[in-house]
Amino acid sequence: MLSSLSIKQYALIEELTVEFERGLNIITGETGAGKSIIIDALGLILGERADVSMIRKGAEKAIVEAVFSVDGKSPLKSIMEEQGIEWSNELIIRRELSVKGQSRCFINDSPVTIAALKQIGDLLVDLHGQHEHQSLLRTETHIVMVDEFGGHEKLLAEYRVAYQRAQAILAAIDDLLAKESQLAERRDLYEFQLKEIDAVGPVALEDERLETDLKLMQNAEQLHALTDALYRMLYEGENAVHDQLIVARKQLDQLAAIDSTFEESIKETESAAAIVKELAKSVQDYNSRIEFSPERIEQIRTRLGALSLLKKKYGGSLEAVLAHRDKIQREAALAGNFEGEIAKLKKQFDAERAVCAEAAFRLSAKRKEAGKKIDKAVMEALAELGIAKARFETRIVSTKVDNNDRAIVREGKNALAADANGIDQVEFYIATNVGEDVKPLVKVASGGEISRVMLALKKILSKTAQVPLLVFDEIDVGISGRIAQAVGQSLKNLSRFHQVVTITHLPQIAGFADAHFAVEKSEDQKRVTTRMRKLSANERVNEVAKLMSGEKITEAALQGARELIGKE
Repeated sequence: MLSSLSIKQYALIEELTVEFERGLNIITGETGAGKSIIIDALGLILGERADVSMIRKGAEKAIVEAVFSVDGKSPLKSIMEEQGIEWSNELIIRRELSVKGQSRCFINDSPVTIAALKQIGDLLVDLHGQHEHQSLLRTETHIVMVDEFGGHEKLLAEYRVAYQRAQAILAAIDDLLAKESQLAERRDLYEFQLKEIDAVGPVALEDERLETDLKLMQNAEQLHALTDALYRMLYEGENAVHDQLIVARKQLDQLAAIDSTFEESIKETESAAAIVKELAKSVQDYNSRIEFSPERIEQIRTRLGALSLLKKKYGGSLEAVLAHRDKIQREAALAGNFEGEIAKLKKQFDAERAVCAEAAFRLSAKRKEAGKKIDKAVMEALAELGIAKARFETRIVSTKVDNNDRAIVREGKNALAADANGIDQVEFYIATNVGEDVKPLVKVASGGEISRVMLALKKILSKTAQVPLLVFDEIDVGISGRIAQAVGQSLKNLSRFHQVVTITHLPQIAGFADAHFAVEKSEDQKRVTTRMRKLSANERVNEVAKLMSGEKITEAALQGARELIGKE
């Protein structure tokens, strides 16, 4: 839910902060007071286009910040993780607009793009009003609403798995077909390269091992001289270290006979003598293995030269040479068995699209069942809202396509268009007057009617829709009296499942508020400023009475206001 909205230096607003409540939040005020400015500001948070002319005169920038309370089950969590934004149950969205035309967006103090802001905003708020942030008037959302209403998540997931597998196989076939002529042209080249590499027969890390061997053999004489000298110094030469340690050990024996504190030194000397003896033996063994062979040096140099040529031609390293060999071996094998590979993939494709088609038809059947229920419920809701003769249709159709071999879904001999949502194109149609043909919902023009259609749809979808906040600007256009009362009751019912924010001029709607806010315009130092405040219980009565009788509030209007507010 929207916990608070702060606006600074935007249009007529210098600075205001509003804390909203759960349930139905009503906003009222005189025409021109700035009610819609608040909705416009909220639109900035949702990724709507920014207009620098809306920055208050004399200010360098406008800032709008909204705080939302969300739960861990929200689909927002995965989106925020993808954007690298730390998850929190409190979501703070800020939009800054400067006079230079720069727009900056932040979520939990992390900068984000407008696209990311809009994606997240669409999951937080459904704004119905003068602007086009209206999910029900976007045809592509109709199929989503039907699936949400019908609870088709599992069926849709099953279909998408099969669809993605079939798409992947089809892509593999396309890739293979694209390679066909290329492989034929390169087959001779690949065979030549294989022979050239195999003639040398490189082994992984062979060059590193040969370089080490060559270095040792080129320095064999020096290694032999150094190890021989070291062995003599340690063990066999005059005054060898080992001999000196033996002498030291005997002297320590004499000292220990007089003073026992030297016994520990005796042990250390014995240990040192043993270490020196072991070291000398190791040096002697190394010395005995030193080999000096001009023939072997030449063999290594020749071998390294052959490996070097391969590395220069095929990637710069022995690892790259071997990787290239594996690749061209596969390509050459494929060129030799191209038709077989294509046939294998087509067989896999046929099997997978059969699974996909079965899932698509099950999903389509469930959608049609849900569509009939939606139609009935919407018409009943519209009757309650004063459109008694309305006809509403959820049209679900499939489209035939010509390319039967590539079609992922087929029905008999017919191939059907399919995408990640299935084989169905879903669109809501409506006729609000007797004798009219139903038309696409997106083309319905009457302001009063479209508002009620929105309410009717939202009423039946409210238990399944995941958008936590519904905002209605000018929901009461073209209605009054009994219909206004019905609209107010419908908004109240919606507020049991969503937080609702509504701008209204009608007392029949305002009377249902859980929280009532007044937007007022004042003039201070020749500057007009818009303010918004939450009304107390007594102020609510006065505000509703004002909607009924105008600026001069009568006792009858006050009594009528009390009666409206007391109704649920």
